[in-house]
Amino acid sequence: MQSIDHHFLDDYACRNALREIDARIKLILGLGGILIAISADTPYAPLFVGLTLSCTTVFLAKIPIRLYLALLMIPASFALMSVVVILFLTGGGDPILTITLPWFSLAATTDAALYATLILTRAIGGTCGLLFIALTTPMIELFSILRSLRLPAEFIDLAMLLYRSIFVIIGEAVAIYNAQVMRNGYSSFRQGIFAISMLASSLFIRAWDRGEDLLSAMDARCYDGKFEILEPTGAITASQIIPVIIFLSLSGILVLLPIPFPL
Repeated sequence: MQSIDHHFLDDYACRNALREIDARIKLILGLGGILIAISADTPYAPLFVGLTLSCTTVFLAKIPIRLYLALLMIPASFALMSVVVILFLTGGGDPILTITLPWFSLAATTDAALYATLILTRAIGGTCGLLFIALTTPMIELFSILRSLRLPAEFIDLAMLLYRSIFVIIGEAVAIYNAQVMRNGYSSFRQGIFAISMLASSLFIRAWDRGEDLLSAMDARCYDGKFEILEPTGAITASQIIPVIIFLSLSGILVLLPIPFPL
């Protein structure tokens, strides 16, 4: 925990090579890719979405590939665990793998393998779309887009407060954890359990205090119940929207084309 800067997502979102591209374009690209990836009935469109958005994020936005792969592996590991369950619990087709245990047997079939492949590609494609948005678009620009869509101001203000609170709590947790490590709080399993419980209780009190401090700071700045956000005013250019339309069209074609996939 001590080696990770909890502001790194915002840092890369503000300094990436696609920073000057209109946030609405990036949001359409990312959300469109996510919707296509999770709704496809074959793995071809999710794979295309994932590969294209990954290359865009790494090579065009100049996000370090090690960082990108590290972020991608977090949800991918959960998806892999789900795929293993699907592989052995979904029936149909011919058996391709059988694991015999003392009390029962597990069998993977062809239909289960195809369905697991589809689920995995959907998860990866959707995650690549989410990472593209997170690593190329600052949150303040996303909030300004929500304001321009005329969503309720209370909803946007609450989202902004929650977003800020996440990093405040992470920062407090990192500080408490580092202090515990300096005092050998995790030198044994028993001490680690005690340290975790102390961290949780201290974090609750710290978060409450920081919330009170934030409220006092807002009142001192004449907060009247509404955050002011500048709405996007620039026009979307053809050079920006045409590549997005081409990408979404190709992805949609891969979804609609009757490409054989024996699910």
